[in-house]
Amino acid sequence: MTRNTNLKAHSALLGANILYGLNYVIAKGIMPDYLAPRAIIMIRVLGAVVFFWLLHQLWIKEKVKRKDLIRLAICALFGVAINQILFFEGLNLSTPINASLIMLIVPIVVLVFSAILLHEKVTGSKVIGIALGLSGAFMIVLSSGAISFESEHFVGNLLLFINASSFGFYLVLVKPMMIKYHPLTVMKWVFLFGLVYIFPFCIGPASQASWASLPFDIWMSVLYVIIGTTILAYLLFNYSLKFVSPVVSSMYMYLQPVLAGIVSLILGMEGLTYIEAIAAVLVFSGVYFVSMRRR
Repeated sequence: MTRNTNLKAHSALLGANILYGLNYVIAKGIMPDYLAPRAIIMIRVLGAVVFFWLLHQLWIKEKVKRKDLIRLAICALFGVAINQILFFEGLNLSTPINASLIMLIVPIVVLVFSAILLHEKVTGSKVIGIALGLSGAFMIVLSSGAISFESEHFVGNLLLFINASSFGFYLVLVKPMMIKYHPLTVMKWVFLFGLVYIFPFCIGPASQASWASLPFDIWMSVLYVIIGTTILAYLLFNYSLKFVSPVVSSMYMYLQPVLAGIVSLILGMEGLTYIEAIAAVLVFSGVYFVSMRRR
């Protein structure tokens, strides 16, 4: 892999995680006062299917082998259906801080599944990198406010835990497909299968939602969820998997609270604290260690 390609892959991961980092607060603002979680999922996945299929028809002329369609269908189950439904349902029953804390397990899950399914070696640099990244992310999350794992949030936290594990498994499962096919080809099939899976669970809440009465700012939040955290973030995340390992890709999730803080600083919403500065150094150091290659 050339230095330019490596830079593009890491830039894509940075962009995707900025979008994901802002999603915790934006998506929480929509639920449950304006839209039910499954109504958001329905319009989110449907919008992604339309976008990816249209763009693929115009740009990419690539067919998928039948045996690979089965793998993509399994990817869709873990990366779209279980991931989407349990994330939004869990976030609705929990808190944004709890959600961001629980999502920190993803790189650990990816490390385990990569060793089992992709036969990647669990090196000392990867373990050190994950430990550093986890420490930095913990610092940010713990300084953001009160964390609650009380019984009223138990179900939500459990759903978020399963969601995080499912997404980690998806990253490992989809890696071979990203190497074999164009990212748009993979995304169009993953989201099409995902739409089939979620349809029975989400069409009811979507049809009952009062779409016409949504305020303008809520519509903007819904569009952000569709375009930002679904179409762009998924595309950037999966593009990176063509060039870097799932462990490296998942490590960037530790940057989400850091990047969200940097964006807030740029927009003048809040200042950068020394805790956030130290956490950023730890997380970037963790990404460096995980990205290290043996000579």
